[in-house]
Amino acid sequence: MNAESETARDTGRRTERPPAEVAVVVIGYDDAPHVTDAVRSALAQGPAVREVVAVDDCSRDGSVGLLERLSTSEPRLRVIRRRANSGGCGTPRNTGLDAVTSPYVMFLDSDDVLPPGAVDALLAAAEGAHAEVAGGLCVRRELPSGREVPWQPRLYALHAVVPRPAQRTRLVHDTLCVNKLYRTAFLRTHGIRFPEGRFPYEDVVFTARVLAAAPRIALIPDRVYVWHVRRSQARLSISLDRSGVENWRARTEACRQAYEVLLGAGQKELARTARAKFLDHDLRMYVRELGLRDAAYRRAWWELTRAHLAEYDADDWARNPAAPGRLIGRVVLASPEPVDLPRLRELAARPARLYPPYARAADGTPVWSDAVPQVSLEPLRARPVRALPLAVDAELRPGARGTRLRLRLHELYGRVAQAGPETVDVEWRHRDDGDVVIHGASVTLAPCAAASGADETAGAADRGGSVAYAGSAGRGGSAGSAGSAGSADRSGSVASAGVPGAWSAEADVDLLALAAPGVGTWDLHLRIRFRDGASRDATAHALTGAGLLRRRAVPSARHGVVLVQPYTTHSGALALRVAPGVRGVLSVVRARLRRLLH
Repeated sequence: MNAESETARDTGRRTERPPAEVAVVVIGYDDAPHVTDAVRSALAQGPAVREVVAVDDCSRDGSVGLLERLSTSEPRLRVIRRRANSGGCGTPRNTGLDAVTSPYVMFLDSDDVLPPGAVDALLAAAEGAHAEVAGGLCVRRELPSGREVPWQPRLYALHAVVPRPAQRTRLVHDTLCVNKLYRTAFLRTHGIRFPEGRFPYEDVVFTARVLAAAPRIALIPDRVYVWHVRRSQARLSISLDRSGVENWRARTEACRQAYEVLLGAGQKELARTARAKFLDHDLRMYVRELGLRDAAYRRAWWELTRAHLAEYDADDWARNPAAPGRLIGRVVLASPEPVDLPRLRELAARPARLYPPYARAADGTPVWSDAVPQVSLEPLRARPVRALPLAVDAELRPGARGTRLRLRLHELYGRVAQAGPETVDVEWRHRDDGDVVIHGASVTLAPCAAASGADETAGAADRGGSVAYAGSAGRGGSAGSAGSAGSADRSGSVASAGVPGAWSAEADVDLLALAAPGVGTWDLHLRIRFRDGASRDATAHALTGAGLLRRRAVPSARHGVVLVQPYTTHSGALALRVAPGVRGVLSVVRARLRRLLH
């Protein structure tokens, strides 16, 4: 029986009131503003929760006093204060796990909450499927905006029962421990615990230990955990504080241990998937942020990454060889020093964008660049057009007579011309509310004049665009020789006469519609359509020529004035900040003052 064959019939909720069978372990350290909200969200789950064990990791801010006062009116709450701070999340969770007496256990962090009905849904799923583990949907809630992003939504799209984790390798991608209910005896029988002490990403190792024990797992689409993301706090959470290279060292170590745990248990497919997950998720996330770090961080990061990837074998690289994470990893391994950082950042974006130069080896094989010819891009020739890392340049021209968006789609070793791009759909998505979408026009992509690779690079340079990518090889991302005429003669896929090197389109931007919700940020999303009916979702690289990213005040009959500022995101994509009317202008002024004062 496969993992999809058992559905809601097995995991459906019971109509009768569940017995008190669940313990919720809440951990916290110096989080007095939030810890009682977390505990109350656990207690509010109802009679299914037999006990809430709050473990304070030797706080100094009065958290224990708040918890003890709450416990006087709530007999289900038990407070444990550790005598010394552990430096991490694993030790207090183990302390709580040792203390629980209930058949099932969940974990909750002090700055998060359980939504109503979470415990009932997970308990019904676990008992209905006779599962040792039940998991549900976690949402990341950005504060203070309230924007919510589901975590691993594909995994929790439907009710399902997975008899063994190897039948659903995607489970490896959900490394969270907090959106799951565990049978307490299962954890204790297999000796499954969290790494002790200061061990960031302890849940990565814990999850691997759980999967290695091959539990029966029930999955449900219900929201069972709200992960609060407070990026503006003075003290970021351990997982969010990625400013130091030690964070990356800790993440690679956690991923290495997770792989070894799975491989040691004979779970070879899960172990392979764990390595693939590192390339597709962890590596790409940190590469997108490398431009924010100084040279010393980048060198140390590069060295650590090379050492970690050196442990991968041929089979790890052979699977899906054209995937963006694998291409990035191969470039890192091929160069002893940081190289092509702006271009790697674009490839790490979601969706991925591969920017020029499109170099070739002497035999015509597509390669990463003249400086890194050992990284072949030949697998791109067999990749479906819907999955190609298409590169699109974008520039926004706000003005009183209208705002125009100009787009330019690059060729990619002949694959784009072969597919025949016809139109591009334009839409703007509100950053804080993904349900708010402004649909623009579907505009025709017109072929540009045929050009050599050198002309393509020069044209981008004239517009303040892709020259940074064409010249970055061998110089850590600065302009250099890789995009010079020596390589350009064979860099493009436009050598054949009459084959366009790019396609362009222009579209109007409805500033009135973008200004309607008030002050906000909008992300540009594109859908490129081809003559055979295929399509590719894409974002666009923001060109950065003189004046292109300048804030402008656009007259508006409705608002008086609308402040418009195109800007480039961490991954290099074009986004747009809009501030309408006097209130919008004042909000921008206040934000600038806050930055100046802090």
